Amino acid sequence: MKELLWLAPFGSTLAIVFSIGVIIWMLRKSEGTPQMIQIARAVREGASAYLKRQYKTVAIFFIFAFFILLLLVKYGYLPIFVPFAFVTGGFFSGLSGFVGMKVATQASSRTANGARRSLNSALKIAFLSGSVMGLIVVGLGLLDLSVWYYILDFWYRNVDITRRIFYITSTMLTFELGASSMALFARVGGGIYTKAADVGADLVGKIEAGIPEDDPRNPAVIADNVGDNVGDVAGMGADLYESYVGSIVATMALAAAAGLGVRGVTIPMIMASIGIISSIIGVLVVKTKEEASQSALLWALRRGIFFTAGLIAVCGYFLITRVLGPQHIGVYFAVISGLIAGLIIGVSTEFFTSHKYPPTRGVAQAALTGPATVIISGLSVGMLSTVVPLVTVAIATLLSFYFAGGFGNFNLGLYGVGISAIGMLSTLGITLATDAYGPIADNAGGNAQMAGLPPEVRERTDALDALGNTTAATGKGFAIGSAALTALALIAAYKDHIEELGAKLDLSILNPKIIVGMFIGGMLPFLFSSLTMKAVGRAAGKIVDEVRRQFREVVGILEGTAKPDYARCVEIVTVASQREMILPSAIALLSPIVVGIIFGVEANIGLLLASLVTGFVLAIMLANSGASWDNAKKYIEEGNLGGKGSSAHKASVVGDTVGDPCKDTSGPSLNILIKLMSMASIVFAAFILKNTLLP
Repeated sequence: MKELLWLAPFGSTLAIVFSIGVIIWMLRKSEGTPQMIQIARAVREGASAYLKRQYKTVAIFFIFAFFILLLLVKYGYLPIFVPFAFVTGGFFSGLSGFVGMKVATQASSRTANGARRSLNSALKIAFLSGSVMGLIVVGLGLLDLSVWYYILDFWYRNVDITRRIFYITSTMLTFELGASSMALFARVGGGIYTKAADVGADLVGKIEAGIPEDDPRNPAVIADNVGDNVGDVAGMGADLYESYVGSIVATMALAAAAGLGVRGVTIPMIMASIGIISSIIGVLVVKTKEEASQSALLWALRRGIFFTAGLIAVCGYFLITRVLGPQHIGVYFAVISGLIAGLIIGVSTEFFTSHKYPPTRGVAQAALTGPATVIISGLSVGMLSTVVPLVTVAIATLLSFYFAGGFGNFNLGLYGVGISAIGMLSTLGITLATDAYGPIADNAGGNAQMAGLPPEVRERTDALDALGNTTAATGKGFAIGSAALTALALIAAYKDHIEELGAKLDLSILNPKIIVGMFIGGMLPFLFSSLTMKAVGRAAGKIVDEVRRQFREVVGILEGTAKPDYARCVEIVTVASQREMILPSAIALLSPIVVGIIFGVEANIGLLLASLVTGFVLAIMLANSGASWDNAKKYIEEGNLGGKGSSAHKASVVGDTVGDPCKDTSGPSLNILIKLMSMASIVFAAFILKNTLLP
């Protein structure tokens, strides 16, 4: 029922208003001592300088792409609204990351100051500040989608309902291309920045100079803290914004082919609104007792997520049965399959990456025999960790297809797969809050270390940081799982779009074009990961050289009598990350278009399917290996297996350094690769069809 569609702008506005309230509350908290304020200001200035430079680079791309899309409009390949939808998608994706990063850099010193009072005070500031990232992403995403829906529905009001839905959804899919493009730049550029700074700081500071992490004597320490925000906050926000709007518009596009009409089209936006309201309530549920244990802290966050999921499950039942009718109760079970799949992936990721459990403790144990066995053990854990998420997504896909009635109506089954992705992402408001909380807690620990706060303060921030490592890992697992379901929905929408344009597809597995596309698509995630890892290595090398130069030439740094030149390291890694992100981004955008023009749309579908499978597996393996190496190091630093300074600790630092680009650059960037290629294929479908070289 279209009258329920008012929930979409209402829910999005509520998320934005709640976020503004949290920001005002947080800014009223004290930043602490003058030294704490000075450190936080340096991080804010570095993060702002990075984003300012990145947005200048991205603006050039968007201007160029806007005129390319206008040309396609002129020659009849696209509707007139497409270039403008593209720009707004990119703008709101970038804005969500920008707001989240600004809040995170304001919250870190306040979290550290809260830790001077109690653990719960620090947790409250960090988590509520992280919730701004989650709620701004879903609020801005749903608001922009709602506005575009109303505009397009009015514009095409005199068109037959079937054609109207096609025009609306095909235009809104292009909105997703803008969001995907911005997410790619934010994720790749931010990932290169954060890990180049982190690896460079660790290699010289911790391994060569033997000084602690976040030591103010390390010239790269501010760049490292800046990187946590531009990569894990701004980058992650743009990434999940893109997944969120992508799953919604793909499912809306599938509704028409499924014969569900306007009712099916509006369901995804109404479900998203229910998710926002539930997430706000879930955020308010999160609290813990003073000086709680790690398990209690983790349960405090999990309680919020489970509570949100339960609310969505209850409300989703009444929504589906009222709007689609009791005969489509299977669509509700498709929503539930997505919800449960998201929770299972989160729990699985926690098991393989938290040092509470045997896999990561085994990696720490391997450190007793040196760096080589640490690397071997971490790779093994990462590979093994792919099993549960892969099987979970496979089962969720099959069940959602079955529940929606796919074996009787194929297109209805595809709609079920799309709505399953909506179910998984409906908890995004609070799930992303638990992820954005991590960098805030990490920066709070750095602030406490550099400001020389008492040991009990650092113990509290370390507890929050260790929890942040786990929530960040589960957040990445959730992002990867949701990307897989979203990409599958986008591929289905691409197939429907091609058929709407009049193409006759031969999707037989023995079609040589399909096979060629699959070979190329299967290779692309590995090529993309290679390029991003090399980029981190080259940028980190420049930081290593600069830190060594300052230690060598600036007298008194290691003695603490001279101040390092933090700004120089920030500048070096900012310039390097912007330059290094160009080639991987170009490959992601151009590969499906080039393959489609040379081999045809069947090859393009093969490319998208193969890159989805290999990209999904590789992303999980890289992210979980890296997180396991990181938490194995932290397990040793807590006093186990010899503690800090032992041979096991030194070996674990090597593993953590190797894992940094895996978990924070290449792995997360693959989420966007598999979705962006689908979006580029949809937008340029008409152009590819008319200009294919092979018959």
